[in-house]
Amino acid sequence: MKKILYNTHLYTQDKPLPVASAIAIDHGRIAAIGDTDTILAEYGNYSKQDMGGKFILPGLIDAHIHLQHYGTGLQMVDCETPTLSECIQRVAKRIQTTSPGEWVLGHGWNQNNWVEGFGSSTLLDKISPENPVYLTGKSLHAAWANSLALKRAEITASTPDPSNGRIIRDEGGNPTGILLEDAMQLVSGKIPEPDIETLAKILKKAQSELWKLGLTGVHDFDRRSCFSALQLLQARAELGLRVLKSIPLEDLEHAIGLGLRSGFGDDHLRIGSLKLFADGALGPHTAAMLEPYVDDTNNYGILNLDNEQIYEIGCQAVDNGISLAVHAIGDRANHEILDGFERLRKYEKKKRYAPLHHRIEHVQLLHPSDMGRLADLDLIVSMQPIHAPSDMLMADRSWGVRSEFAYAWRSQLERGARLAFGSDAPVESPNPFWGLHAAVTRQRKDGSPGDSGWYSKQRLSLEQALLGFTQGPAYTAGMENRSGKLSEGFLADLIVLEQDPFECHPSELFQIKPSATMVGGEWVWEK
Repeated sequence: MKKILYNTHLYTQDKPLPVASAIAIDHGRIAAIGDTDTILAEYGNYSKQDMGGKFILPGLIDAHIHLQHYGTGLQMVDCETPTLSECIQRVAKRIQTTSPGEWVLGHGWNQNNWVEGFGSSTLLDKISPENPVYLTGKSLHAAWANSLALKRAEITASTPDPSNGRIIRDEGGNPTGILLEDAMQLVSGKIPEPDIETLAKILKKAQSELWKLGLTGVHDFDRRSCFSALQLLQARAELGLRVLKSIPLEDLEHAIGLGLRSGFGDDHLRIGSLKLFADGALGPHTAAMLEPYVDDTNNYGILNLDNEQIYEIGCQAVDNGISLAVHAIGDRANHEILDGFERLRKYEKKKRYAPLHHRIEHVQLLHPSDMGRLADLDLIVSMQPIHAPSDMLMADRSWGVRSEFAYAWRSQLERGARLAFGSDAPVESPNPFWGLHAAVTRQRKDGSPGDSGWYSKQRLSLEQALLGFTQGPAYTAGMENRSGKLSEGFLADLIVLEQDPFECHPSELFQIKPSATMVGGEWVWEK
């Protein structure tokens, strides 16, 4: 329980002592940090581990992930392929080992990368006449189903579009198999949920994968069943990630009835914010826009919540000590949310409430006039750097010159906003070093679109980007006094690297892999 790690190079992210060579740990907390000779002399009775000159960083935190989706996705067909035909081939291969009548699930397709665009139910029917097939798009805001899946959901030509959703239809009005936003739930609601015991096993496997990437904490945005499984792991002392758990809107009344508040819990599992959706996503063109899409000139996206609704729901939440986390991609959605939050901050002040840690998720595109409002309203900017290089061609094609104001991390930082970085996995990889690479270079791994990156003025330094994966998420979770840096009294969450991230070329950041991960003073994974 008491140990010293020495002969190392620690990047603490603690301003009074930014670098050190040894750290003393006592019962999961940092007892002291400093130079090797001093720490060994003062804590000589502790067990000692020579780190062989390796590099240590604070444990990294993913501020936006879908744990259940990520865990189950590890078992799904990987549909992130360069061509539609390759995706079909992968699904067909899975069908060969699936019993008739059982669901075949996949994730990751992106019609923007396919010459043919969206797939169709007919294409899936040819390879799967006896199995319902349901494939979620990379954005998680679109799905592709075969006819058997549509039949189980009772979707026909006469089925109306749900509120905040769309069933894509052919010229004859028949469903094509593509479902957008809330229309996805018509089919997904028919897929059997794993029982809690099974889901706990899925999450445990996902946890191990995340440790290997250097993650010691996450902010989860999946729903009730995920929370139940996390509690089961916690009760068994098997939850080794630090998880901030959001509340879905449909469970707000239940949370209020139970008296749950943001911050309730312990250092491994605690209540986060109420999750709301103001719009859709860029890929399926459902992000709510002030002006139409360049490549779809009659489409302004789908606005799910306006500022009045944000304010009304927000008042109910803050009256009960629950902060808001609102998904927004398009510039109209972000504008509406900011208007709603402006009113909500005034309400908090009028009621003499302590201002809660409200956050906007993604903040992918802002109108220039809204660029400074997040800092002015003390809102946390929860962004996913890895989205920028992934989406850049799609953004240029769909948003045109407006892309100058997309994924604007540096603009937010310069205006005084607090950044909390994540991955949105399984939309993107949860590998935080891929996220750091994107934040610092604004390039894809192959170096495109060039040495300066995509809209290079938004690039961050490595130190700034690391703060987005450490202190930013720690503050958002209300744990800034014990997490997010290596300092005396803080939780002993750290990762070990064989390569110095501050000395390597920025283009090499995505290649870095941890060799060990520690949570609460215990090695949870070692290479």
